[in-house]
Formats: sequence, C-alpha cells, structure tokens
Amino acid sequence: MEAVPSPPGDRLDGEIAAGRRKSIDYKWIVLSITTIEMFMVSVNGSITLISLPAIFNGINIDPFTSFQYLLWVLMGYSLVTATLLLSFGRLSDMYGRVRLYNVGFAIFTVGSILLFLTPNTGDAGAMEIIVFRLVQAVGASFTFSNSAAILTDAFPANERGKALGLNMIAFLAGQFIGLILGGILAYFNWRYVFLVSVPVGILGTIWAFLKLRESPLPRRARRIDIWGNISFIGGLTIFLLGIT
Repeated sequence: MEAVPSPPGDRLDGEIAAGRRKSIDYKWIVLSITTIEMFMVSVNGSITLISLPAIFNGINIDPFTSFQYLLWVLMGYSLVTATLLLSFGRLSDMYGRVRLYNVGFAIFTVGSILLFLTPNTGDAGAMEIIVFRLVQAVGASFTFSNSAAILTDAFPANERGKALGLNMIAFLAGQFIGLILGGILAYFNWRYVFLVSVPVGILGTIWAFLKLRESPLPRRARRIDIWGNISFIGGLTIFLLGIT
C-alpha cells in the first residue's frame, strides 16, 4: 500500500511544535549554564574571607605585617569585577554576548587552576595569588556582564522574571555557601579553597561552548567610549579603595 502524504497543514503544525520543544529545551540549558556561572562567581567572591588565615599560613606570610597583600586578596576580585562590567558589557554588544561569555568562563577556569597551583611562598606567593585572583575576576566580569542578556534572549517575556530571579537566588546562595566552604576546605588544605572551582569551571566552559547559541544583535556603531570607561574605572577604584 502506498503511504498517504500528510496534509501541508499537519506538517506545518508538526514543525512548529518541534520548534517550540527545541526552544523550551534551549532556554532551560541557558538557565542551567548561567546559574552555575552565577553561583561559582559568587562563591569565589566570599570563599577567601574566612580562609585567609589558612592561605597566608600556607604561603608563610604573616598577615599582620603584610596588610597590603591582605587588602588586595580581599578586595582585588570584587574591585576588578565591578570596574570591568560596564566595558565588557559594551564589548559584548559589539562582538557577541555568547562569544565573550564563553571566553570569560574559560578565563575564570584558568585563573582557578593557577590559584590551586600557586608555586611559590612568601612575598612571591602572595603576589601570585593576587594576580591569579585578578585573572579570575576578569573572567567573572565577562560572564557576569552577559548572563542576564543571554537569559533575556532565550526566555519569552512572560518568563524572564522567573529566570532572572532564579539566577539571583543562585548568586545570593553562593555568597553564603562560599563562607562555609572556605572554612571547611581551609581546615584540610588551603589549596582546596581554589580547587573547588576547577571542576565546575571546566564543566561549565565545555557546556557553554557546546550549547549556547549567539543571538543576532542589531546593527550599531562599533565604538567604545575609551575615556569614559577609563574615568569610570578610575573613579570606582578610588571610591572602593577608600571604603575598604
């Protein structure tokens, strides 16, 4: 018997339904990737607060006589993340949000690996930790400045609030869990404080590169306000230094 071809209307309905299922799957993939990223970035912002004594003992530094190192280990990560958000957000609008988001995830993971491997002790070890934390912060800035935009592109208007809310819950939970993890891991070995981000970062980087899709961006002038960004970064740095 010859197969009876489906009416054009049925085929069209089937294609639309398949497209909707694919869209539904993709939006939840985006939410899972960005939630992992927000949680990881937040954990790394607070995990050193309670583990600093173990870190300084591990590299043979007395924090009471090396306040400059203590200051930058505490503040450097948050400072760089905050000051670069505006610039990286603009660059992402120009060159692609997903592209720079993926680059940021990879940079963050490399920074975590370098922190775990910190080879030296004393002043050299302290400087290495500060520099590697700044590398982490650059990666965090790329991801943090794009996660909300990527979510907005993936979710329909009536579900964006829920998606962004779940993202922020992960960020707030990470700040609290980072303190607990810092205390527990530092008890065993100070390097574990930085190692905890490595498997999550590797998984997130691979998953993001494989699954995230670039959304078309509207045509706009490819230009960045260099002096405005420098003024913003300088002013915010001075302000945060004064408060710290």
